[in-house]
Amino acid sequence: MLRFLEYLLIASYVAVLLFVSHWIGQQAFSWMPPQATAEAQKVDDLFSFLVSIGAFIMLGLLGMMVYSVLFFRAPKEDYTEGHPSRGDMRLEILWTAVPTLLVLWIAFKGFTIYQQLNILGLGQVVHLHMPSQEADSVALAAERSEYLLPRGDAKSEPASPAYAVLASNNPKPASETIDVFVKQWDWSFRYPNNVTSQELHLPVNRSTRLNLHAQDVLHSFYVPEFRLQQYVVPGRNIDIVLTPIHTGKYHLKDALFSGTYFALMDANVYVESSQAYNQWLTQTAAGEPTPATNQAVAEYTQPPKTCFKTNWYTVTPAQPPVITAKRKENNDT
Repeated sequence: MLRFLEYLLIASYVAVLLFVSHWIGQQAFSWMPPQATAEAQKVDDLFSFLVSIGAFIMLGLLGMMVYSVLFFRAPKEDYTEGHPSRGDMRLEILWTAVPTLLVLWIAFKGFTIYQQLNILGLGQVVHLHMPSQEADSVALAAERSEYLLPRGDAKSEPASPAYAVLASNNPKPASETIDVFVKQWDWSFRYPNNVTSQELHLPVNRSTRLNLHAQDVLHSFYVPEFRLQQYVVPGRNIDIVLTPIHTGKYHLKDALFSGTYFALMDANVYVESSQAYNQWLTQTAAGEPTPATNQAVAEYTQPPKTCFKTNWYTVTPAQPPVITAKRKENNDT
């Protein structure tokens, strides 16, 4: 009878533990910024599951320690050693198989999210020693090609290759492609009708491909509400596909330190209806090209505000490009 009550107590605790862990996992959704893309929903679902698993393990171990202290504590003045434990093959199989299956499932979910984002252009590029002129010509041809053939294909391996591309790109359908250019220290965007802007406009509920280009050093495309942080590698065209699901104004940041004026590298992201998006494109295309604004250039040209000159070297910011769309005011929502 006592053993039955003991099992009943353990079963009740496990049931309560499952309920509490699930509740904590649901609370994890409120710890993140609002979801703005379909991909963000999958990321948050996976994060909530990981929080539930972590809560279950932590509370389960805590419960086992409390249970052991209450029911298996040694009597006072008893310093004898406990009975040596023996291995249980079933237990060994259980705590080996369960974590293995759990890790494989998490890896599968992560792979599914990356497939939905359809990130292309990250294939490893191996540089081989060649004469400089020939290597530059082949590198330029590889950079301009839209899709890269996997290594081993006869077409992807010329007689004297400068680059061996280890990637197989299968582009996912998207309603349109927007080019994203990043440099020290500025973001700019080019749309299908050759409109250029310092703001990223995206139509809601439509898949959009972003073609990322870094013009100098390593950068990172990061919008917290999109649950997306993608490295932008110089010399590579990296594509990602995302589907915004909520209209609003968001902020793009560079998540990698890129020099003196790194803190000024931000841009507004507007998710809007298809009608508003097309209207913005039409109005902007009819406007006159104007020089863009660049806070880094303004900061660089100001006289130093310190009493002593530091002589710290910094990269001279590039002059702002000519664009067809000006920034909106900061109070615009």
